[in-house]
Amino acid sequence: MSVDVTTLESGLRVVSDHMLTVETVSVGAWVEVGARDEPAQLNGISHLLEHMAFKGTERRDAFAVAEEIESVGGHLNAYTSREHTAYFAKILKEDLALAVDLLADILQHSTMAADELSREQAVIVQEIHQAHDTPDDVVFDIFQEVAYPAQSMGRPVLGSADAIEAIARDDVINYMRAHYSAPRIVVAAAGRVDHDRFVDLVLTAFNALPPHREAPRDPARYGGGERWEAKPLEQTHIVLGLEGVAYDDPDFYAASTFSTLFGGGMSSRLFQEIREKRGLVYSIYSFLSCYTDSGLFGIYAGTGESAVDKLIPLICDEIEKVCDSVTAAEVMRARTQLKASVLMSLESPSSRCEQLARQVTIFNRPIPVSEMISKIEAIDRDAVRAIAQRLTSGHPTLTALGPASELPSFESFAERLN
Repeated sequence: MSVDVTTLESGLRVVSDHMLTVETVSVGAWVEVGARDEPAQLNGISHLLEHMAFKGTERRDAFAVAEEIESVGGHLNAYTSREHTAYFAKILKEDLALAVDLLADILQHSTMAADELSREQAVIVQEIHQAHDTPDDVVFDIFQEVAYPAQSMGRPVLGSADAIEAIARDDVINYMRAHYSAPRIVVAAAGRVDHDRFVDLVLTAFNALPPHREAPRDPARYGGGERWEAKPLEQTHIVLGLEGVAYDDPDFYAASTFSTLFGGGMSSRLFQEIREKRGLVYSIYSFLSCYTDSGLFGIYAGTGESAVDKLIPLICDEIEKVCDSVTAAEVMRARTQLKASVLMSLESPSSRCEQLARQVTIFNRPIPVSEMISKIEAIDRDAVRAIAQRLTSGHPTLTALGPASELPSFESFAERLN
């Protein structure tokens, strides 16, 4: 593998990894804008814009955008997160020029036709309603809002139905002009790709991006607290957690190791104690949500109403135990899981493409695999104990959705962790 990075005069960054063993290329454009960049009245506009980019350009209508990529056996897709929006394609190696041209076209020349906007607003409203019918999605939005109250970081990526319906065509156009400038975009490729040719394609195609405007983000402010939303469901869905780490935190790899051994798989403490030994849940796991300047450590569990009063104290018990009784075997197993995840991602052009784009977006450089592996291998029991104590000693967040009449008091939960 050979990773190369080029920064164009415009400020657009181009990164690629040449993978000799494949016949395909994954290519995409990662834009440093997401839900946390939205004003309250435009919540959901990043995701709406992502949809609208596929609805026709000055050269192609919506059908042509889909037809051209699928005619060569490729596919084109996108997603929006809280900190970035990604547009990506997977194609055979000989069709790289087409993919780059399509990506550049939708990001520079989308027409945002009024009739298409109306239809897509209706589609997203249905997407929001569908999400509301998925309680284990809804509870994560509630968790995010309670963890980051009264700020853009806490608002949902999809927005609300009312907010989406109120967004005007000019709002979408102006938002794109304000945020889709060259210094905020990383164009990445992985697979059977020649870097110099790739740079030439990007340089030629991405020639009409708007002028760059400074738009500093408001810093994320963790708050915490509790919310229980009663809903007639078969299970109570619970997400609890505390402030975590940012991507560039020196403890990032220690936190990842801790989360893996605590609730990251079938051999983890949470799974073994609460599902295998107690039979209280079907699904339970811990997670890290990291951002450029903040993060969350959390635990999700779904259980029946009658088991809630047992479940949360047991989770607290496990949190208390792990701070004092981490074993060398657990740390080694978690490190191996993380190393395997890193190395397995190298075998997929799509995973590698996204990995490189995110690294350049966050750190302004690709992180060598050897560097990631050495940092993982350096994590020992003391590092895991220290981060466990750090992650579990702050002001907590406790959220639940469902028939949670037996939910323990927030005060008793918070006292257990402090």
